[in-house]
Amino acid sequence: MKILAIETSCDETAISIIKTYEKSNSSTPKFIILSNQLFSQAKIHAQYGGVFPMVAKREHCKIIMPLLKLALTEAKMFTKRKKPITLGADEKMYKKIFKKEPELFEQFSALIKNTKKPKIDAIAVTKGPGLEPALWVGINFAKALSLVWNIPLLPINHMEGHIVASLLKSKDKSMSYAKAWDQNVKCKTIKFPAVALLISGGHTELVLIKNWFAYKILGKTRDDAVGEAYDKVARMLGLPYPGGPQISRLAETIPDKSSRFPLPRPMFNSDNFDFSFSGLKTAVLYTIKKIPRLTPKMKAEIANEFENAIVEVLLKKTLLATQKHKARTIILGGGVSANKRLRKYFQNMAKENNIELLLPNPALSTDNALMIAIAAYCRVIKPNKKTELTTTKQKTSLSAHGTLTLERLLN
Repeated sequence: MKILAIETSCDETAISIIKTYEKSNSSTPKFIILSNQLFSQAKIHAQYGGVFPMVAKREHCKIIMPLLKLALTEAKMFTKRKKPITLGADEKMYKKIFKKEPELFEQFSALIKNTKKPKIDAIAVTKGPGLEPALWVGINFAKALSLVWNIPLLPINHMEGHIVASLLKSKDKSMSYAKAWDQNVKCKTIKFPAVALLISGGHTELVLIKNWFAYKILGKTRDDAVGEAYDKVARMLGLPYPGGPQISRLAETIPDKSSRFPLPRPMFNSDNFDFSFSGLKTAVLYTIKKIPRLTPKMKAEIANEFENAIVEVLLKKTLLATQKHKARTIILGGGVSANKRLRKYFQNMAKENNIELLLPNPALSTDNALMIAIAAYCRVIKPNKKTELTTTKQKTSLSAHGTLTLERLLN
């Protein structure tokens, strides 16, 4: 089985193609990565100090077709027709699908008329959560391809993708998106129950996973997400977007945890699993305002204390959730899970408490389509949790869901 996956939930355009093994099962999925492509818009959004939704949509529309061609070519699936064909009576339907992305319709039409159908068995696409203008580009593109090629369409929860990204075994810590892994990939096994900490620019939540696809949200942020707090504090310190890596680099220059600028650990002693980072952000702002002249060393000390506060809160909440629910596995997912200090502290905690820890390859911490392909594969091989859309009505009615939760059914 070959799965084409599409991800456009925020500011990364990503397409991945995997080939699965027939004898695989949901406990240990096995597959070959035929292509794994990603285009980041980070430099484009840097001038805004964050992701601008309509700019993200525009860039997705510009790059998604070239990225698909690149992926199909690398997977040896891109074959030109000797004679062009027409879309016939269905052209109106495709124009309607791309009503808000007319430039994408022109690219789609040219592809279909001049290219043979690739040997793809299913298309997976991120349904949500994310920025809806961005999500719609991927969804409409996937709809059209699924209809014209007459293959099943699988809507995937973006956060589920971040969970399964931690399952991928990898010898290469600096996995490149520029080339496919020409090798067999075997996933790690999850020992249930598990607790997942999902941390990114838009999300901070603790999730109990009792079994495959059985999710319960234990707690989430009441205001800013972790990644959002990083970006805002980075701006206060005069650091460029994205702020997370910038703050971490500064923090690494401070050798110990002592600080002249102590910051609060929000909700550290609360009796629940929720988070709040707006107060921490405000504390940083007031700390900076009290300093007449902010030196580079002072910036580094504040960055270090801020990161320590974040890590300590995440660590304690996750450990408490793990202990309360007798979890055997902790999973980290999302862009912030690439943070070196966070990973180190969680590794130490897991070792001390004899808990399995699943960490994604740093390259898979960011949004990517490979995690969407893996999530789709796991759902396909789990008989009672299939989510394929097969009819024209099902496919055309698929919509973006910016606030989709893990607990909500996908179709």
